[in-house]
Amino acid sequence: MSVSVAVAQTTWSRRLDMPHGTFGDLAVLAFLIAQALDGALTYFGLHTWGPGVEANPLVSFVTSLAGIGAGLAAAKLFAMSLGVALHLRRAHVVVALLAALHFILAVAPWTFMFLTIG
Repeated sequence: MSVSVAVAQTTWSRRLDMPHGTFGDLAVLAFLIAQALDGALTYFGLHTWGPGVEANPLVSFVTSLAGIGAGLAAAKLFAMSLGVALHLRRAHVVVALLAALHFILAVAPWTFMFLTIG
């Protein structure tokens, strides 16, 4: 094993053993809540206004293949797993920014639609 691989493995092991801290825990919690809210709001939105209302082409594609429930569940579980993976890699600022963006670009528009149109 080369020295660089040994150093990388040691760094990775040390990072996994270190505590996450409050900021990281809150960031991943906010990210998971944003994903869950988006999933629920998307589910009800697609049932209320139809599949044409979904703005995300990836989610639209998955739901057209697997159905609204299974497609959204798969998309949200995949997104949540990526967020947790970033959390485990200690990319807490990235997770926090993604959570904020998700609240702004996904949860807020759905909420606005339900409050004004629904």
